[in-house]
Amino acid sequence: MSAREQSQSGAFSSASRSLFEAEEEETAAPGRCLSLLPWDRFSAWLHCVCVVGFDLELGQAVEVIYPQHSKLTDKEKTSICYLSFPDSNSGCLGDTQFCFRFRQSSSRRLSLHCMLDQLDRDLPVSLKKDSAYYYGYVYFRQVRDKTLKRGYFQKSLVLISKLPYIHLFHTVLRHIAPEYFVKNEPFLEAVCSDVDHWPPPVPGKTLNLPIMGIIMKVNVWLFTGFPPSPFDYTQISIALPTVHEVDLFRCFCPVFFHIQMLWELVLLGEPVVVMAPSPSESSDTVLALVSCISPLKYCSDFRPYFTIHDSEFKEYTTRTQAPPSVILGVTNPFFAKTLQHWPHIVRIGEIKLPGEVPKQVKVKKLKNLKTLDSKPGVYTSYKPYLNRDEEIIKQLQKGVQQKRPAEAQSVILRRYFLELTQSFIIPLERYVASLMPLQKSISPWKSPPQLRQFSQEDFMKTLEKAGPQLTSGLKGDWIGLYRHFLKSPNFNGWFRTRRKEMTQKLEALHLEALCNEDLLFWSQKHTEVETVDLVLKLKNKLFQADREHLPMKPDTMEKLQMHIDTIILALPDDLQDILLKTGTT
Repeated sequence: MSAREQSQSGAFSSASRSLFEAEEEETAAPGRCLSLLPWDRFSAWLHCVCVVGFDLELGQAVEVIYPQHSKLTDKEKTSICYLSFPDSNSGCLGDTQFCFRFRQSSSRRLSLHCMLDQLDRDLPVSLKKDSAYYYGYVYFRQVRDKTLKRGYFQKSLVLISKLPYIHLFHTVLRHIAPEYFVKNEPFLEAVCSDVDHWPPPVPGKTLNLPIMGIIMKVNVWLFTGFPPSPFDYTQISIALPTVHEVDLFRCFCPVFFHIQMLWELVLLGEPVVVMAPSPSESSDTVLALVSCISPLKYCSDFRPYFTIHDSEFKEYTTRTQAPPSVILGVTNPFFAKTLQHWPHIVRIGEIKLPGEVPKQVKVKKLKNLKTLDSKPGVYTSYKPYLNRDEEIIKQLQKGVQQKRPAEAQSVILRRYFLELTQSFIIPLERYVASLMPLQKSISPWKSPPQLRQFSQEDFMKTLEKAGPQLTSGLKGDWIGLYRHFLKSPNFNGWFRTRRKEMTQKLEALHLEALCNEDLLFWSQKHTEVETVDLVLKLKNKLFQADREHLPMKPDTMEKLQMHIDTIILALPDDLQDILLKTGTT
């Protein structure tokens, strides 16, 4: 385990201990620091559960929201209604599962979430909560029913959550939805009650989650990379090695020979539309694309399933401006015409695991097509910066011939994407780390020094000796790829996060430097006005450090508080009273 992993592991175990200890204390002594309200445990996993039915007069309508106190705006309800039903010509008879994502209308915060936000901060990007969006996990059933005027029973059970735990929630729905369609609301109430007894989703802990007579054993996986070792299956009904991953190989099979080009398009934040026959294929493929650049965060918008009723429909289909940086998954044939001007279109057919890998299909240039070809393939004029890696193609082809399990094929593909992304990002990490001022330049009596500016040309100069060639054998125009990436939303998001982390580290080092000074001795050599000013500044720094969870040594906060208390006690009584009552802003 690396030093970074050990440090993260320590932070997580400490945070998880404090969370569970707070819960235990709360049971013994109600009203203490962390108040566990009814449904707090539920809301750590889900915002609500919805049932969307089809009304002959109204069309789709939200019939049930549970728990009943859950808040959804009218706009959010409308989005859920349209996104919970397949929007295609394929009919989708039987049961269909898929995922969608929509913009949250307003910010909400619940009591348990402040602790969970702290845990969320250091998670891999693939497991972080979505701050401005909700995920909808859908189980849609359409069966013939002559007793209904429409001739069909059409209903969706939908889990609404901020967590991108695709595999977990699809598994939950597979278990509960068929029974719900028979037993209706009392069953739904029992399901929600079970979820309200789940432990919080603490990173790195193996959790037992009871749900309607079975126990799911899951691990909210601590690090990006590969799943933990298999669980002991004794007494466990369902074991999920990961909570969030889609079947990568199955998703990329229809565009097998273009995986590296698709990786580049996602890395660069290019506008991509995935046209699929059903929401299942659409959502899985979009989620697979977004995950292929992990551990780098995809910083633009992505919609695993997008319909003509979406509020962004006009914005995304207009021809008066260039398409935005977004990945859309669509099923309605209408999009073949309205999105024909988009620069990159991925058309996939029915996703299956074939006995043989699809034959190589050349990339088709959109400008040469009057109407979009209906055959599966990638339609783009994009010329990749990197030469194609034939080894990964041969390795996966061999796996198909040898009937290697799809899970193993996905692990190979995931490892390939991970190593490719890491080879690309390590030179950037190394250069940005060099922008950090030296620790000896941090003085307790001056403001923390600033980070040096990012210089594109200085970074490019580092690539000759410390570029991706150190970890990747791929040839091609790496310089061109970096120049394009530096203009992308993914770079902006990545650098903004790194700059914030480094600035917080400087603040933490500055506080540690202050703690190592004899502040009482300093105060005795200065005026009361200067001493009061110091106390107020130290109090404010303490407040900010706590609020921002600065990465400090465990005893720094306590030492700083002791310094403040010692200085205050050395002041006259009237000043002591004022300073002890004075809060921070």
